[in-house]
Amino acid sequence: MEYEIKGGAFPMVICTLQKGETMQNETGAMAYMTSDIKMETNIGGGLLKGIGRALSGDTVFLNYFTAEKDGEQIGFSSCTPGKIVPIELDGTQTIIGQKNAFLAAENGVNLDMFFRKKLGAGLFGGEGFILQKLSGQGTVFLEIDGEVIERELAPGEKLLVDPGHIAIMEETINFDIERVKGVKNMLFGEGLFFAKLEGPGKVWIQTMPISRLAEAIVPYVPTRAE
Repeated sequence: MEYEIKGGAFPMVICTLQKGETMQNETGAMAYMTSDIKMETNIGGGLLKGIGRALSGDTVFLNYFTAEKDGEQIGFSSCTPGKIVPIELDGTQTIIGQKNAFLAAENGVNLDMFFRKKLGAGLFGGEGFILQKLSGQGTVFLEIDGEVIERELAPGEKLLVDPGHIAIMEETINFDIERVKGVKNMLFGEGLFFAKLEGPGKVWIQTMPISRLAEAIVPYVPTRAE
C-alpha cells in the first residue's frame, strides 16, 4: 500500500492498493474509491469489539475495502480541520489515541478500546476513561485537531500539557493528572488540572482541540430573538 496526504487544513489520505490489499475504516470516512475495489461492512472482531469501538468514539461497524486489481485508489477524509497522521506499527508497539482519532488502517491493525487505569486521569483527562488502542502491524491513519507537535520523552522526563491537547501517545507513556498550584492560578489561569506525561515514549500534541474551536465559534453564532 502506498499513500499520499492532500488537502491542507481539510486533509484526505489517498491510498493506492495492489490486488488483494485491504483497508479498514470507520463508517462514513470514505470519500471516494475506484471501481475495482470491493467493499464489505461487518462488526469486525465480534459484537463486543464493536461495542468497545462505539464506546471509544467510533462506530460499531467497520468497512473493509479490498482491491481486485493493481493500482486501485481509495480516499479517506478527515471530518474536522486538522491533520492526518500516519503511524507505522511493526507488531511490537501500541499507541493510545483520543476518542474519534481513528480514521483508517491497513487490515493488520487492531482497534480496541482502552481504559484509563487512574481515577483522576479518567475524570479530568480531557477525553474521559475510554480511549482508543491501536496495535498490530501496518499503517494506521489518525485524525488530529489543528496542527500537530511531536515530542519524544526520555525515561523519567516529564511534560505538563492541557488535557484536551493530548491527541496520541505511545503506551509506554505514564499518564496522570496534576492539580494546578495556587488559588489565583486555579481561578484565573489555565484551569484546574494539567496532564502529566512521563517518558519514555512519544506524544503527539494537537494545537486546536475541536471542543476549543467550538467554544471560540459560539459567541459568533447568531441566535434567534425571543
